[in-house]
Order: sequence, then C-alpha cells, then structure tokens
Amino acid sequence: MNDLALLLTPEGRALLDEVRDTAPAQELAVATRLRRDHPAELVSAALGQARLRQRAAAKFAAEDAGRMFFTPNGVEQSTRASVAAYRAARLRDSGVTSVADLCCGIGGDAIELARAGIRVLAVDRDPLTAAVARANAEALGLAGLIEVREADVTEVATAGYDAVFVDPARRGGRGRIFDPEAYSPPLSWAVAAALGAPRAALKIAPGIPHEAVPAEAEAEWISDGGDVKEAVLWFGTGAPGAVRATLLPGPRTLLGRGLPDPGVRPVGRYLYEPDGAVIRAHLVAEVAEEVGGGLVDPTIAYVTADVLRATPYASAYEITDHLPFNVKKLKALLREREVGTLTVKKRGSAVEPEELRRKVKPQGPNAATVFLTRVAGAPAMLIGSPVEPSATAGGAP
Repeated sequence: MNDLALLLTPEGRALLDEVRDTAPAQELAVATRLRRDHPAELVSAALGQARLRQRAAAKFAAEDAGRMFFTPNGVEQSTRASVAAYRAARLRDSGVTSVADLCCGIGGDAIELARAGIRVLAVDRDPLTAAVARANAEALGLAGLIEVREADVTEVATAGYDAVFVDPARRGGRGRIFDPEAYSPPLSWAVAAALGAPRAALKIAPGIPHEAVPAEAEAEWISDGGDVKEAVLWFGTGAPGAVRATLLPGPRTLLGRGLPDPGVRPVGRYLYEPDGAVIRAHLVAEVAEEVGGGLVDPTIAYVTADVLRATPYASAYEITDHLPFNVKKLKALLREREVGTLTVKKRGSAVEPEELRRKVKPQGPNAATVFLTRVAGAPAMLIGSPVEPSATAGGAP
C-alpha cells in the first residue's frame, strides 16, 4: 500500500515516466543514479512497477499498460484485455447497463465493461488490490463509471444491477486450484449469486469438467490467437445447456449442435487441427462435419479429409507421409528432403518434441511439420506442411 501511495504522488508519477523503458540489465545502474535525488523506497517501487507494466503489455494494450498500476498477482491473474472486451460487448449487446463485478482484481474486466458504456461496481476484499483497481479506473479516465469497493463479495448486495460477473480466485499458496469448490469464493456460491441476478457471467478455468457445468448455464470456451484463455458460464441468456467455442480475434463462434462423435477413417490428404477452444468445448464433431472428415483415432482430436475446405475453427495441413512411429525412418526422410525447420506437434504420444528434435537433428533449407499421434490405435507419424488460410477460401484446390 505504501509503494502505491508513493507512486501516486507527483514525484512518483514523474519517476514512473522516467524509468518506463528500463531494461532489466540496466536496473542497477538506473537505481544507483536515481537514488541520488529520490528516496530509495520510491526508486525501488518505480522500477518494480515498470517491470510489471512491461509484463502486462502482453495482456493489455501497451498504452494502457504504461498508465496502469499492477501487482505481481494482478498481472498473472488478470483477464487479457481482448477477452474482457469481448465479454463486455456481449453483456452490452444483451441490454446490460450495470454490472456488479465481484472479485474484480486490479480492474481489468471493470475497465472493459466501462468502456462498453456499462456502469460497474467493482468489489475486492484485498485492500491493495482494491486500491490498485481504483487507481487504474482513474488513470484511464473511467472513474465516473467504476465504483471500487473494498469488501467481501459474499456480503455485497447486487439487487440493483442488471448483471453479476464473478471471477473467483483460482490460485492459492500452492499454485493453481483445480477443484471448483476450492475457488475463492467456491463455484457453488458463484452459481447461486448468478441465479439470483437477471443475467450473469462466471469466469472459470477452461479445464472444468463438462459434468460440473450447471444445467441452467450456457458454457463458452474462449481462445485468443489460438491459445485457450478461459471458460465462461452464462446465465439468463435464454440458452441453458448450450455450448459454444469462441475464437478471438473475430470473434468467430461455433455453436454446439449435439452431434455424435465423428467416425474414424483412413488418413486422407489433409489433416485438421481444431482450435483448443473447440476441443475444450467438445465440438470436434461440428468441425468434422464442416470439412467432411473423420477422426484419425477415436480418442484423438485430429480430423482428416480428402478435400480441403475452409473453416476458421481448425488449422489445415497437407499430409505427404503417414508412417508408423520410427525415429530412424523420420531422421532419414528429413535428411533426404533437407528439412532444417521442423515443427513437432503431438497428441496421444509420450514423446517430447524437443527430445525428438535432438534425435533427428534436422538440417537444411526446407521446413516440415510432424504430428506424433495415434492412428487407429497405433503410434504414428504424419508429415506435412500447413496450408495457408487463403488457400482454403475457394474450397477444394
């Protein structure tokens, strides 16, 4: 708290501007120089905050990260801005004008909600976290729409708000928490709070078992740039039991249609690797139907087909070789084709990509992708190369 108070003074803000681009290797020299004119505590706080801002630029726009305030946990646990903006837009488009943001953290979600024109009550029980959230609302000119309250979320009345958003803490002293009832607050409390509001969104870990999703909720898995970021349980959308996968940027949303598992078929000319959100949402069957394909193995989420068809929900690869798993054969093939850039992907294989690279020692001007997987139950290698997205626009070549 004292560090934040120091940084919010005119001297602290000026010092933050001065050290904003300090590289880690320069910190000692910069600190030594600045301590001649500024208190050591303030210099240390400013350099620490500069490091956090540099880390936060991966989640927030660089301009925002350069003005915001962070804690180490806040950088680690805050929602990526693109995901928070998507969720805020969805709430706004449903008619929501006010949200109680429970477990607001440093205010990342509250910021995007406010930017969507939504009035926000942002609540966190940790005094420093609440103070940082308040400082961020002011730094970004959103204090008029964001009220920050330091309180236990279980004791906050939310009856006057159109919607409730809950982001329970999913990390403890020993790291990531996998049991939803060990969240803080527990998932059961968050669901009860959601059911008591006209609309609600609960942010949860993407690895949540489907059987743990309440029957009243719509479940959505979200990826950004191909990386799965979170799952959201939506309440009050009029679509209980619905499942969707949303890919950012876009957004592009694939709705579940309750299709049966795809059949297994021989490896064709093309292999499709579904986006992680599609896999987490159990919507591989929908992708297989889109591309007219089947699975290479009943337990593996790779789809194969003879024809190239456009889909935003999977990456396509043209397969040139299908071989039983054998390191010596792979090494010989790569040497023959002068492959020096080797991308290794695996699903259903215990072999580590780096271990395989060390063994095959790729050399040469060409590139290839090898999939280590199972085909009809047997360990296999599928070798090929990615198809450029534009090449799929016209369907079959």
